[in-house]
Amino acid sequence: MDKRDYYEVLGVSKSASQDEIKKAYRKLSKQYHPDINKAADADVKFKEISEAYEVLSDEQKRAQYDQFGHAGPNQGFGGGDGFGFEDIFSSFFGGGGGARRRDPNAPRKGNDLQYSMTIEFEEAVFGKEKEIDVAKEETCDTCTGTGAKPGTHPEKCTHCNGHGQVNVTQDTPFGRIQTKRACHHCEGTGKMIKDKCTTCHGKGTVNKRKKIKVTIPAGVDDGQQLRVSGQGEPGINGGPAGDLYIVFRVKADPRFERDGDDIYYELPLTYAQAALGDEIEVPTVQGKVKLKVPAGTQSQTTFRLKGKGVKNVHGYGTGDQHVVVKVITPKKLTEKQKQLLREFAEISGDIPEEQGSSLFDKIKRTIKGE
Repeated sequence: MDKRDYYEVLGVSKSASQDEIKKAYRKLSKQYHPDINKAADADVKFKEISEAYEVLSDEQKRAQYDQFGHAGPNQGFGGGDGFGFEDIFSSFFGGGGGARRRDPNAPRKGNDLQYSMTIEFEEAVFGKEKEIDVAKEETCDTCTGTGAKPGTHPEKCTHCNGHGQVNVTQDTPFGRIQTKRACHHCEGTGKMIKDKCTTCHGKGTVNKRKKIKVTIPAGVDDGQQLRVSGQGEPGINGGPAGDLYIVFRVKADPRFERDGDDIYYELPLTYAQAALGDEIEVPTVQGKVKLKVPAGTQSQTTFRLKGKGVKNVHGYGTGDQHVVVKVITPKKLTEKQKQLLREFAEISGDIPEEQGSSLFDKIKRTIKGE
């Protein structure tokens, strides 16, 4: 299935600023986070949103995407399907890029792996060491990675003389052309295994589950990733192992909302507290602190608690906590509370036309001079 346009995924224009892209990502990632949204396709949409943000939030990747789209100059972002010159060449001649094919016996780095780790909000803020269980290919202990039965060795392929490639001559619209193709006898490896290892059946690797200790860095945010060097697939022909990339998914917190290194907290206040002022204990990720609310505080007023946010994952200081006031209007009042509010309104010279009162109640108040 074709990928959707990244700008369309985040619901922003192509001229959107980084701030607009970030706000759109925060809104959508919270809406479709699998820990919050239990819809069947929430996980797929969350991955699509994260992938779009990963590209558009990086100026270099965004520039490449704007120029090349999903194909990209390097076969696309996130493994997209590109179509380059070698594909066109192959469609005519059946080659794999001709002489550009690498030496099959040269050491090559193993494949990288990706692991998705769901962590608690506070684990992301303060960091933690955790152990994960990863299914991965490991070098076969029986044959030490050769793929051959112990006591035997792989032999040089006699069909390609160990090169992994064979010359093929074809008649084409451009004349007779000689190209190179992977040897199908040895599958391009240049080696033949007569007696295969009974454990790995000639692969040289076996699938195992491995426990790996991971240090979650303090300040990591949702969608960010950590590279664990050398914990990917084993290398080929003595090459280095690939890397393991851990993508973090941070669970939502019922009290706090995070924006970068800053934290937002909504503080409910009664009308009396907002009007008269108060000193209140406010929760932060670092513990409770006292906050003085001045008299006459309005709803949506924001107080800043400096340094009470999240430590920057790259070591660039610590964010703040922003306390946003929300004045709560009581839904049910006793008759005494209503009377006191009427007196207050009368003193203020602003007598409301009460809603929900019966005609009889209004007549009674009129007779009493209320």
